[in-house]
Amino acid sequence: MICASSLELDSLRRLCVLATQNAAVAMCRWTATHIALTLEEVCEVPLENLCAELQIGDEFLTMVVLASGGETGAEIILMFDETSAATLAARFLPLKMDDPDQQRGLEDSVLCETGNILACAYLNTLANLIGRDLLPASPVLIRDYGASVLEQAMMGQAACSDQVLVCRTTFEQDGQRLKWQVLFVPTEATRRQMEQAFDQAP
Repeated sequence: MICASSLELDSLRRLCVLATQNAAVAMCRWTATHIALTLEEVCEVPLENLCAELQIGDEFLTMVVLASGGETGAEIILMFDETSAATLAARFLPLKMDDPDQQRGLEDSVLCETGNILACAYLNTLANLIGRDLLPASPVLIRDYGASVLEQAMMGQAACSDQVLVCRTTFEQDGQRLKWQVLFVPTEATRRQMEQAFDQAP
C-alpha cells in the first residue's frame, strides 16, 4: 500500500494550484467565457471509498480520461453529468442535426477536445516542474453509471495500489457553478519526482 506523506500532499497541492491557474486560462480561451477553476481538495483515499468520497452514485455520467504514457505521468479524468455535457457541446454546436449519430459524434469530439485542453494544461505544468516532456494519449470517452465509469477510469491505479491520491477541482462559468469535476491522479514515480522537485526548489 502507498501512503502519502504530508510533504507529498503539500507538493501536490502546490502543483495543482499552478495547474489549475493554467487550466482556467486555457478553458476561458476555449469556451470564450469566464471559467473559474477551484482546487477543492488534495487527498488520499482507499480505492474502495473513492465513489463515496467524490459523492458519485448511480447517476449517468460522461468521463473523458487521458493519461500520459510511461512510468512517469498522470491520469486526468474530466467528469460531467449528462446535462452539463450536452450544455457544453451545445455551445460549440448550436444547430441540431437530423442525424442523431452524427450529432452525438460531434458532441463527443467537443467533450474530448475539452478534456485534451485541460490535460495539456496539467501535464505542461507537471512537465515544467520535473523537467520531463509529458504528452497525453488520445482521450477516451466513457458513458455509464457513475460508479462503473469511475471504476473503469481508475483501473490503472488499482493495479498498483489500493490507495488513490487525487486532486479534485471544480468549475464556475460566469459565476455559476458547473457540474463538472476534474481529477488529477499522478503515478507513484511522478509523486516521488514532484516531491523531490519541490524539495530542491530555492
